[in-house]
Amino acid sequence: MSDQIAKTKAFQALHERPGAFLLPNPWDVGTARLLASLGFEALATTSYGVANMHGRKDVTREQVLENCRLLCDATPLPVNADLENGFGHSPHDAAETVRLASECGIAGGSIEDFSGDPDKPIYEFNLAVERVHACVEMVRTLDAPFVFTARAENLIRGVNDIDDTIRRLQAFENVGADVLYAPGLKTLDEMRTALAEINRPLNVVMGFADPSITLQELSDIGVKRVSVGGALSRVALQCFMDSAREMQAGRFRFIEKMMPTKDLHSVFP
Repeated sequence: MSDQIAKTKAFQALHERPGAFLLPNPWDVGTARLLASLGFEALATTSYGVANMHGRKDVTREQVLENCRLLCDATPLPVNADLENGFGHSPHDAAETVRLASECGIAGGSIEDFSGDPDKPIYEFNLAVERVHACVEMVRTLDAPFVFTARAENLIRGVNDIDDTIRRLQAFENVGADVLYAPGLKTLDEMRTALAEINRPLNVVMGFADPSITLQELSDIGVKRVSVGGALSRVALQCFMDSAREMQAGRFRFIEKMMPTKDLHSVFP
């Protein structure tokens, strides 16, 4: 059994066992290895984190795929990829991105229905479903298994329509998506509403949800997967900027918060 197949089978098993599991989002090799050292069972890329790493507002498909390769090689953990909208509008574009991600060693990945057009930010319903269907069909042709996640982006793209969001999740499920994801579900009640209408594992991203919600509460209502998107990257950058401003002001107490070299060396080869 190849390493990629073994990783994907382990990833599939996380979705099948009882309770929710955590899917933290590193953005480079170092953060991936640090998260693995803490005992997390799987990792997920973050296009936001990759954009931050490159000092850009957005990323190219090539940058995302290179990040996928690096993270897959960094640890023995399965990695789920944030593939944005597939870096193209057509069903073929989305499916081709899934194929390329699989070639990078990815165990799974998500495609969203966000168009990038500020006037029409969400793909028309039928096109959104066709895109998901094309990805599902592509997954069936891959040499390695792939856990495919379909994202309905309404709630974080200015379309506050839970009914349409659920309609899309249901349609994505019907054409074969393995996991469903509606970033922007903020409360346990909103999550329960979505969960009551679908029959596939639900990913919740805590970067948009009430941060007081606990993993146990998410697990108790039936959420399967919990990620944080670009939150860890943004927290790290905030700490960086706070420390730089302290240095600019002529003070250096931030040095007291440094991670000890021995702790880094215990993780990094």
